[in-house]
Amino acid sequence: MIKKTFYFGNPVYLSLKNAQLVIKLPEIVKNNTLPEGFKQTSEVTKPIEDIGVVVLDNKQITVTSGVLETLLENNCAIITCDSKSMPVGLMLPLYGNTTQNERFRQQLDASLPLTKQLWQQTIRAKIENQAVVLSECAGEEIKCMKVWAADVKSGDLDNLEARAAAYYWKNLFKIEGFTRDREGIPPNNLLNYGYAILRAVVARGLVISGLLPTLGIHHHNRYNAYCLADDIMEPYRPYVDRLVYGMVKKGLNYTELTKELKAQLLTIPTLETNISGKRSPLMVAVGQTTASLYKCFSGELRRIFYPEM
Repeated sequence: MIKKTFYFGNPVYLSLKNAQLVIKLPEIVKNNTLPEGFKQTSEVTKPIEDIGVVVLDNKQITVTSGVLETLLENNCAIITCDSKSMPVGLMLPLYGNTTQNERFRQQLDASLPLTKQLWQQTIRAKIENQAVVLSECAGEEIKCMKVWAADVKSGDLDNLEARAAAYYWKNLFKIEGFTRDREGIPPNNLLNYGYAILRAVVARGLVISGLLPTLGIHHHNRYNAYCLADDIMEPYRPYVDRLVYGMVKKGLNYTELTKELKAQLLTIPTLETNISGKRSPLMVAVGQTTASLYKCFSGELRRIFYPEM
């Protein structure tokens, strides 16, 4: 079953009762003139086992320790946002797999040739998916993208990822002054938010598969706690790009990240993908990808399973 994404953008009380997430509005809780029976009927409860991602986007949200504990025990990713409503923090369970210690050791012992081959597969899949998005959305020529994808060598020593990215972003959003930059003009704000949601989904998948999200196969920034998540999410980024392109194409006002825009971006875990010849929601596909990555570290496989657009 696909896990649900919960977004809280208003003041709210979140507590735990009988393994259920209890959602209360503070204006009702604090109103002493209301009868107790009405207060209880105004509560909303949701099974915590059905939740995969929780986004907390308001400074007046109150969350009990019991809620956090139970969410993490159920392998939920918890995202906190800053004053600009951009994801700024990510909380994941420490123990996501029963054989975690063994899996950590296999990941740590991965050889350099193996990690280079895995990065080659990752970048090849990313460029191929970018080519599909560029063709479908912008109707651009993608022959060069196909060539670059086929020419990616072990470890991507020729940095074809950067070459493909330059061509891709130049031709996807034909908006005056647009370049793909975290601090750049819109729709960079939509891309940033979408990638943050995607990153949380991938990090969650890695933890469930018993892997260290910190230890990347390519990214090794000493200040980045999610290097492996940043590696593995690369072929999934085009799904976010296609979603954002559709939002821009509709003529929506995307200069500010409104709740309506965020609602569309929060559908990312449920976007349809095609992986191993079958259609799956993105969150399920990520689980297949991270499980196959572990099998590559353990020697059971030599190829990561990535979605094809």
